[in-house]
Amino acid sequence: MTVRKVLLLRGPNVWARVPLLEVWLDPAEIEKPFARDKEEITKRLMAILSQSQESVNGRTSALETRLASAPNAVEFLGILILELQTRAGAEVEVLKTRWEPEVGVARLAVQYQVEQVAQAALQSAIRLFDTSAGQGGEFDVDAEVERLKALTKVHGIGPNTAPVVAAAKLRGIPVRRLNADSLIQLGHGVRQRRFQTAATDRTPAVAESISDDKDLTKDLLRSVGVPVPDGRPVTDAEDAWAAAVELGGAVVVKPRDADHGDGISLNLTSREQVLAAYALARDVSSDVMVEQHAPGAHHRLLVVGDRVVAAARRDSAHVIGDGQRTVAQLVAEVNKDPRRGTSPNSPLRKIELDEASIKVLSEDGYATDSIPPAGTRVLIRRNSHMKDGGDNVDVTDLVHPEVAARAVDATQVIGLDLAGLDVVVEDISRPLEEQKGVIVEVNANPWLRQHLKPWNDPPRPVGEAIVAALFPHGENGRIPTIVVTGTSGKTTTSRIIAHLFKRLGKVVGMSSTDGIYIDGRRIETGDCSGPQSAHTVFLNPIVEVAVLETAQGGIIREGLAFDQCDVSVVTNLGEGDHLELRGVDTLEALARVKRTVVEAVSPTGFAVLNADDPLVSAMAEACPGNILWFSRKPENRLIEAYRAQGGRAITIRDGSIVLIEDTAETLLIPLADVPLTHGGRAVFQVENVLAAAGGAWALGLSKDDLRDGLASFGGDPGEMPARFNVWQVGDATVVVDFPHNSMALEALIEAAERFPHKRRVIVFAGCNRRDADVIRQGELLGDGFDEILLYKDKGNQDRKDGELNALLRQGLEGRSRPRRLREVEEELIAIETALAELQAGDLLILGVERIEESLEFVRRHFGSKDSESR
Repeated sequence: MTVRKVLLLRGPNVWARVPLLEVWLDPAEIEKPFARDKEEITKRLMAILSQSQESVNGRTSALETRLASAPNAVEFLGILILELQTRAGAEVEVLKTRWEPEVGVARLAVQYQVEQVAQAALQSAIRLFDTSAGQGGEFDVDAEVERLKALTKVHGIGPNTAPVVAAAKLRGIPVRRLNADSLIQLGHGVRQRRFQTAATDRTPAVAESISDDKDLTKDLLRSVGVPVPDGRPVTDAEDAWAAAVELGGAVVVKPRDADHGDGISLNLTSREQVLAAYALARDVSSDVMVEQHAPGAHHRLLVVGDRVVAAARRDSAHVIGDGQRTVAQLVAEVNKDPRRGTSPNSPLRKIELDEASIKVLSEDGYATDSIPPAGTRVLIRRNSHMKDGGDNVDVTDLVHPEVAARAVDATQVIGLDLAGLDVVVEDISRPLEEQKGVIVEVNANPWLRQHLKPWNDPPRPVGEAIVAALFPHGENGRIPTIVVTGTSGKTTTSRIIAHLFKRLGKVVGMSSTDGIYIDGRRIETGDCSGPQSAHTVFLNPIVEVAVLETAQGGIIREGLAFDQCDVSVVTNLGEGDHLELRGVDTLEALARVKRTVVEAVSPTGFAVLNADDPLVSAMAEACPGNILWFSRKPENRLIEAYRAQGGRAITIRDGSIVLIEDTAETLLIPLADVPLTHGGRAVFQVENVLAAAGGAWALGLSKDDLRDGLASFGGDPGEMPARFNVWQVGDATVVVDFPHNSMALEALIEAAERFPHKRRVIVFAGCNRRDADVIRQGELLGDGFDEILLYKDKGNQDRKDGELNALLRQGLEGRSRPRRLREVEEELIAIETALAELQAGDLLILGVERIEESLEFVRRHFGSKDSESR
């Protein structure tokens, strides 16, 4: 089976709102053996799966039913991909297919949770299918599932981070994983927080350092009245014994700066024990301390902010004698518990009879072959750490309020916002002081899993508690987000919106085909209209408003960078652009791609749609929120109908922009006062202004702010490079623009008709589109200009230099208007030639490709004079 292409759609996409693996297959290759022998393939497949341990859990019969009902081999394969991921622990169910026989492609979209697991499941499912079809060798289902589980552990979100991610999603807080170590961004821009393992972006490094120093920690705890054991650092083994003598009674020897229980020895009474314990601690750290042993059980309390949210009692690894079996046999029996494993991700760990365990047994008079009396509790380890086989019992509801208060005091004096405290006390339901209980450690980055999967108790909502501390009630970490898509006008519309919010003092992050801008400063050049650029905007911690130009390529390739937005603006579709890109070869298919941003509007948000474009207006049905129409025609039937329903719209009446809300109509600003529209002559700019003003209005800008913002946006090259920048040179007019498709060129010609001129000249090069689209550009040039100066198109990946201009010439054939057609090698030579030949009464349009270089050339030609709007 040949896979033609695999796409990882990480965000909402044309298929669904969840991450999907999109697979392109050859339908003929996969369908022939399936159609011929579906029943036998299914029979062989079920025989293979029945050998799996998973076959006994009731899934097999349901799977067989679903496979039998699969209408084709592509869906059959998709079911296998879902099944393998499910057996590996993923919660996935979305499966969609699309047959496109006209282009010889079958597309399959399958939900995933971990990218690497989904890709591996795809390859496993193909091998399983081929084996069932008699085209492969043996297939070990259990081995494949174990491999997928191993990949999940390596690449999935860690067990400490997973509950926080789950809780954030339930709160509607955006979540993005920033690295392989589960560094998580919660929220966007200025409202974001970050979390990793069990630390937040506000966990002070100084506090972590203090918690690593156990002696300093005790000093600070004493200073706020928290009971701690007596003890001191020691310099060598003899000093350790001397400290033990000073303290009297049983002692603890431990590293001064180690975590996870490494090198700790408890309840030591003899010189031999202390010296051996010092050597063990010294192997872990050069700083060792000895302190009083506190009688009682070891408890772990989890403090988040100013409260204890979970507590567990840790019991040391032990067995209970039955008078018949040896210690080794009893340990083996305990280790049969399916919750015990060897992985750090196991709820409990297996008990090991290693050298340390044998030593503990020997100290208590046992050996591995001893048979303890019935009911006798035999310690295997003296410490209670989970990694050494300790048990875990939830005691959250038993914690005395005074114990909780001391735990919070200890956390705050260290300076941590999230901590795990080791408390040794006989009875956690009584105050520490009553029973000589102590807090022995305050740990930064505490292990959360022990509270999620305790021994015999329901999990505690630690993820919810952490998220609540990061985001108080009512906050969701989102910043106002406006998304702009369409065929033409996306960049201009985005720039106007950014300008409107910047005037209010907001820090705007904008991604567009011109680059990424943060607070007006460009931090990235080139086409930045895809999801990765949007992520860059969301990642910046100073951004207060996000304006995201969103092109079809990124939606097709990766999906959206956001789960929802406040406003989606769709400028137009017209004749479309970039058709035949990744399977999008019709206007209807293009509309389906662009509609994705409308589907992402929040229930309280707005889709700002072009009422004059039928394919755009049809997107209203897919919007979960509200609609705000824009149109140059106030009599548009959609506006009239929506107005009757109490809706909102923005349009043009008597040369002015007007806002419609319910039955009221408010004059916003005359077009003569909006420099970008050149008094309304640049009709396409009028539409862009309507779209932008509608988007900002939908997000709450006042009429005064809209009016002032539109009046102050001139559209000069600094604000909008190569977007209808106008120079008035005596009686001649020079326009610099980037007419990148037929629709843009047509709009440019329409605007040119409204500027007085005697002769209309254009400098142009073919834009890399379909042959038919480039020929159409030639036809438009032939109908719209008196003189045409072509410069040679170069550097297109899939075409020879000059090929596009040859197609333009095809479109120009038979057009009678052009009096002169020339072609030169370079863009700047063409511009220089046209400017040198500029005559009074000319309208010269410079259609540029190398925008910044060409604009700088024009600026130099006119001296310091910048563009003017009239």
